Amino acid sequence: MNKNYLAIILAITLLGFSVLLFTRNAEPDNILTYKNISPLELNSQLKTKDFLFVNVHIPYEGEIEKTDLFISYDEIEKNLDKLPKNQKIVLYCRSGRMSQEAADKLIKLGYRKVYNLTGGMHNWQSTGLLIETK
Repeated sequence: MNKNYLAIILAITLLGFSVLLFTRNAEPDNILTYKNISPLELNSQLKTKDFLFVNVHIPYEGEIEKTDLFISYDEIEKNLDKLPKNQKIVLYCRSGRMSQEAADKLIKLGYRKVYNLTGGMHNWQSTGLLIETK
């Protein structure tokens, strides 16, 4: 066989392996993070609720209907017994900052079904949805 032909085959083979390795490492599943959910998506999912819904805002400034738990964002780690790892968990707070921090903590602790309401209750209300207060 011609040396040039073998060099071309070798180069193509190496290029193919490089592409496979690169695309495997670039898959989104390799990035462990929570997922953001919009107020409209959450509102739709609340109709057939199949998740644990947690308000992590402190101090209390209201809640979204069907909230299951109130756990301060900075005490998530102390309340893991209330947060099953195999269940979908949706977190929210007033503006989104506290729930992002709580979601990051849960991901670092091995939770994989974590969702965050983008913009929190502010964003929820801006779409015309209601907040309850007690």
